Amino acid sequence: MPKQEVTIFNKGFGIKSLIQNELEEDYQSRLIDEIRSAGNTLSVGGLRFYIAKEFGFCYGVEKAIDYAYQTRRQFPDLPIYLTAELIHNPRVNHRLRQMGIRFLNGHGEGDKPIEAMTPGDVVVIAAFGAPTSQMEILQKKGCILVDTTCGSVVHVWKRVERYAQDGYTAIVHGNYRHEETQATISRATQFSNGKYLVVWDKDEAGKVCRFIRDGSSVSDFLSLFGIKCSPGFDPNKDLQRIGVANQTTMLASESLYIAQILRQALVDRYGETEIDQHFRSFDTICSATQDRQDAMKELIQNSIDLMIVIGGFNSSNTTHLAEMAAQRIPTYHIDDSDCILSADEIKHKPVGQIQAVVSKNWMVKEPAHIGLTAGASTPNRVIGDTLLKIISCYGYSI
Repeated sequence: MPKQEVTIFNKGFGIKSLIQNELEEDYQSRLIDEIRSAGNTLSVGGLRFYIAKEFGFCYGVEKAIDYAYQTRRQFPDLPIYLTAELIHNPRVNHRLRQMGIRFLNGHGEGDKPIEAMTPGDVVVIAAFGAPTSQMEILQKKGCILVDTTCGSVVHVWKRVERYAQDGYTAIVHGNYRHEETQATISRATQFSNGKYLVVWDKDEAGKVCRFIRDGSSVSDFLSLFGIKCSPGFDPNKDLQRIGVANQTTMLASESLYIAQILRQALVDRYGETEIDQHFRSFDTICSATQDRQDAMKELIQNSIDLMIVIGGFNSSNTTHLAEMAAQRIPTYHIDDSDCILSADEIKHKPVGQIQAVVSKNWMVKEPAHIGLTAGASTPNRVIGDTLLKIISCYGYSI
């Protein structure tokens, strides 16, 4: 199929003023604004709430939502599709559907397979970016593209591309099935010799280290990592020179640890004097993720009795915030205020589990110190609604 003329917008349409009121109505919270100005604490009856200093929407998320709303205003009569969830927040994606924005390869009403795209269809690239294979199809189809990819993600792509160009295998700390990681590893295989390997955690990274040091069965290695490594991956050859990167929303301390143990494994194999020929690393955790994790570390130093972490159940950065809190405090990861079912029941995703569950007796007795934070994809309005729901469960009101 011949390549069509491609139109890509990556800086919006200059009409933010036209959609500003709509954005504020959908996502802002006067209550949260007032709490911020009061030092991120709130006292109601026998409750004292401590809200993390950094929480909620980051710049990249705000930009993505802004561009999506501008796109709907700019093309009121054209079909608009998203490559995936714009961000990992159910309320935001539901609102986009209400605005008539559909999904590529989705299963909802009006969704459309990517192969059926036509010239003039408008496609919004999600904040996580899109794999190169998907971008190539959309460009060949001649679609109008609106790119909301986060700048921090693009920064990782450039690093991975450089690794591939210089003959280093990109080892990416991330969730293989996450949209961002899929887009990132596709940047390595743009190049003829580009290779990648995705590791989920310290345990998987440790298995890579053992192979680097001692070698082992190649078939066992490939059986373990399967589709998480690039086609034709040969660990004997492709682990001789590696460059480390990470999904931008991973736990920063774990990414740093993984880079350290991989470097040490190569030092043990090749020696310290040769390490620069075999190892590269660059911290690609985004600043917003780091800021929210740092704020969580500070928050849990307080005498907190209960922690509520708000964000999409499939949100990586939110999940890691919940992991941090759960090590010290009873913690509930919810995706919306609706998860607080009653004063007795709460729907939440326990740390380390995939599916949400309903638990009883989630409230703590007064006087209670309650911590609250939210992932980078969570609107202030959701945070404010959650706070009001908790207060009402204790029998108070604002």
